[in-house]
Amino acid sequence: QVQLVESGGGLVQAGVSLRLSCEAPGRTFRFYGMGWFRQAPGKEREFVATISWSGSDTSYADSVKGRFTISRENTKNMVYLQINSLKPEDTAVYYCAGNTGSRASDDLVSYAYWGQGTQVTVSS
Repeated sequence: QVQLVESGGGLVQAGVSLRLSCEAPGRTFRFYGMGWFRQAPGKEREFVATISWSGSDTSYADSVKGRFTISRENTKNMVYLQINSLKPEDTAVYYCAGNTGSRASDDLVSYAYWGQGTQVTVSS
């Protein structure tokens, strides 16, 4: 069973940057496609960014393109989400997820493994 653990969230002011981290213990992680999703209060969980197992393929939601960057270090079993120029509308719980298909995917239902989430709150 893959257990994902997110960290790096917090309460920040608009305009600053954050880097979220996701640790996935276990060697099988490095073969998984990985994604970041977020869920704001009263809204459904939505896709943010995804990366293939090798890191060669990435994809982003239109709302975050140019501000968010997903990356991974397979030797450390880590996935990152760099968030720049934070906006109040970025306030949400951010979840790391893994899919065994190895590809980048924006489809929430393709992800079998989820972390508990890390809260990001952006004040204006």
